[in-house]
Amino acid sequence: MYTEPFVTPDNIDDKLWDWLARINSYTHPRPNLTLKPEKCALLVVDMLHCFASPEGRVYLPSTRAIIPKIADLLSHWRIIGGTVVFTRHCHIGSEDLGMLGKFFSDYIRCGKKESEIVPGLSPLPGEKIVRKNTYDAFYNTDLDEYLKSRSVEQVLVTGVLTQMCCETTARSAFVRGYEVYIPADALTTSSEELHIGSLMNLASGFAVITDTSSICGDGLPKP
Repeated sequence: MYTEPFVTPDNIDDKLWDWLARINSYTHPRPNLTLKPEKCALLVVDMLHCFASPEGRVYLPSTRAIIPKIADLLSHWRIIGGTVVFTRHCHIGSEDLGMLGKFFSDYIRCGKKESEIVPGLSPLPGEKIVRKNTYDAFYNTDLDEYLKSRSVEQVLVTGVLTQMCCETTARSAFVRGYEVYIPADALTTSSEELHIGSLMNLASGFAVITDTSSICGDGLPKP
């Protein structure tokens, strides 16, 4: 898969304001939706060696820019005692590929380094890790049950890839009755076009698009 280094740690903040401006016309005021970290689960989707390490088979250079953002969110959630959930996409073999086996010629293998979460975002003891084998982190997993057991009403979706696992999981959360929030600078994919297109889709009817600084209280989005 061809990947563009469309965002870097040095330019991600400038890129963020451009993305928010470009999706503005697709976003409507949501006065009844306010992110409440104590009721919101931070989902870190598939930040695996396969995607987020330079030696990864499907390395996304843009993950360099979002890892510090996700780390900030993790730190904030841990300080406030919020719910944190990681997902690990991997397959035990060709028998559990499903439709992905018809779209792709290779897959992430469970038990291999490629399926492990990168060290900069390592889960702490007791933090939930959901193993999944398709785009949707709710499908055939205990994620919904776990969130309900912790009285979670909202999800904040971060990770990779924006238009695949992140968007599908966000939509799935929406239809299950969760309020969905997307920090535009804490998820990424293989090209800027796909990233922005997915944000537009989500903004139009599934999620509130935000940014890490606003969530962590470090500042407010530029007008």
